[in-house]
Amino acid sequence: MATQLEPHLHADEDAFRSEVQQFLAAHFPAELKGKANALAGVDGPTDETPAQTKWRKAVGERGWGTPTWPKEYGGGGLTKAQAKIVEQEFAKVGAYNPIGGMGVMMFGPTLLEYGSEEQKRQHIPPICRGEIRWCQGYSEPNAGSDLANLQTFAEDKGDHYIVNGQKTWTSGGQWADKCFAIVRTDKSDKHRGISFMLIDMDAPGVEVRPITMISGTSPFCETFFDNVKVPKENLVGEEGQGWTIGKRLLQHERTNISGGGGLASMMGRSLGEIAKKYGETDAAGELADKVLRDRIADFEIRWNSFLLTARRAVEESKAQGGVSEISSVLKKLGTKLSQERSELMIEIRGLQGLGWEGEEFTDGELEAVRGWLFGKATTIYGGSTEIQNNIIAKRVLGMLDHQ
Repeated sequence: MATQLEPHLHADEDAFRSEVQQFLAAHFPAELKGKANALAGVDGPTDETPAQTKWRKAVGERGWGTPTWPKEYGGGGLTKAQAKIVEQEFAKVGAYNPIGGMGVMMFGPTLLEYGSEEQKRQHIPPICRGEIRWCQGYSEPNAGSDLANLQTFAEDKGDHYIVNGQKTWTSGGQWADKCFAIVRTDKSDKHRGISFMLIDMDAPGVEVRPITMISGTSPFCETFFDNVKVPKENLVGEEGQGWTIGKRLLQHERTNISGGGGLASMMGRSLGEIAKKYGETDAAGELADKVLRDRIADFEIRWNSFLLTARRAVEESKAQGGVSEISSVLKKLGTKLSQERSELMIEIRGLQGLGWEGEEFTDGELEAVRGWLFGKATTIYGGSTEIQNNIIAKRVLGMLDHQ
């Protein structure tokens, strides 16, 4: 039976691949070839060029920016095999996925699992179309690694809450339309007193103050809530369920911070290609510096091995119903590897890898320096490496605290 079905399955995949190719030929602007989705990050405003707008709308209408999300909420409704075909065909022509950001990486998958039907129909379609930008209200000045110590309080006022408090390290808060936040609704219980709710960033009483980083950018903010009115329908799940929902969202975040998501797309050109541009080559066109050549080969082998492991782990987790604690392993390893790559790239470029400003440096060289400095934060945000070690020890390896 399997042999009889196989040609039919291949024919269906070939037909879908042809559909994707025709879509790209009709809708992907040539001037965007090889570019990345700048609007998916947290370090810039939401201004678009006409070509970017055209591309985002075309992909959003198909739901292919979120290919496996349910079609009834604006997703593509595709199978894993079809989603892979979309990814492959986009890559062939140098097309990026124009739908992204925290709505796709973290909030959307969490809302699909815990949100009400009304919340899904209200919030998921704009995420799938790339029409809205979300930010995350988690960390506070005295609630970082010990996130459950958060003190931002939502007081029940009948048909709404009044929220007062402060969040910090709010990625992209100055450009976001809405915030998904964990807040305290009960002061008598550290964990069960936390709830998960949605806050409009333009609501009266919301103030953001960008934080300038060592990299020279301001992708993070301090966010203040001063008597902010939040409708009861913006509560996700039930009161007191916020810690459970919030931890689930963190698993999505860690998977995407690691090579299971965002970091893979950040790697760009291979280190070997970059090294040949800045270093001497031999008669065969290979790097003359054999020690550097070995170090690059060693890194590329470890990085690609990690990517394959990450993809397998993510697919296994999804097959079992979603992300899991393995996200902590991916986050720990992926962020460390990305830092190692940045260090090696600075070394490869020599003096050209240490520029801060000036016409003698290219845009790529200046971006690499800022990326290297910004990358120091990746082993801290989304849960520090130390926190990941605790999670791995307890929930992956089954090690318990000694009493």
